[in-house]
Amino acid sequence: MDITSVNNNLIKEIKKLYKKRDRIKMGLFIVEGIKMIQEALDNDYYLEHVLYSEKLLNVKNGKDLYETLEGMEISKKVTEEVFNEISDTENPQGVIGIAKLKLNDIKSINIEKSSKLIYLDGLQDPGNMGTIIRTADAFNMDGVIIKSGTVDPYNPKVVRSSMGSIFRVPIYYSNSLNEDIDYLKQEGYKFLVTNLEESRDIKEIDFNRSITVIGNESVGVSRKILEESDQLIKINMPGKSESLNAGVAASIIMYEASKSIG
Repeated sequence: MDITSVNNNLIKEIKKLYKKRDRIKMGLFIVEGIKMIQEALDNDYYLEHVLYSEKLLNVKNGKDLYETLEGMEISKKVTEEVFNEISDTENPQGVIGIAKLKLNDIKSINIEKSSKLIYLDGLQDPGNMGTIIRTADAFNMDGVIIKSGTVDPYNPKVVRSSMGSIFRVPIYYSNSLNEDIDYLKQEGYKFLVTNLEESRDIKEIDFNRSITVIGNESVGVSRKILEESDQLIKINMPGKSESLNAGVAASIIMYEASKSIG
């Protein structure tokens, strides 16, 4: 049966997912757009619901996705009015999914197979977060660690800007800084921390068995992590700019890390 009312209980629950606390409480997040839904399906990512409107049939690749969804119990058709109530994009494509969060802690990292990880320390911009997850996917990083106080990787803006990589890159949460650093060092990881002073160029670094720390856009890496660093690293910039956007800097570092064997 089509959902025709914005007061439908499911619609009310979906609207709550734009708030981080409700995403965590419900264990769900929003996935919007044809590419993102297809990526979730292709990567066998658990979708609890997929809602679509008539508009899906009138956009590029929409009919193909519609044919896939038509026989699935999780799919429900909604009116355009209802769809617009739950969408936050400027040009919606008529399809939105509700996916299950993967809340992995540090201890769930596959120690044997994970050689190169990115650690995000207080990053705040959703676009930077999405870019980093997407680039981690492109350069075969083994996961992204999120320190508490960092932007939520399941924020709708992050999910969209990841372009589907959110479904492939393992995300881990660091909720106890001291304990997590001790654990990871005991497991043989070295912490590589971005810093302009007393640093080595990334071209000189062996990234195997490493955790590269990217700090907050305005204040950089926290003092505790700087104190625990095994090596301070920097990107050599021959031009006049003194700094790079956090997402760009992380991408350059991950490209360099991809050259290390292992």
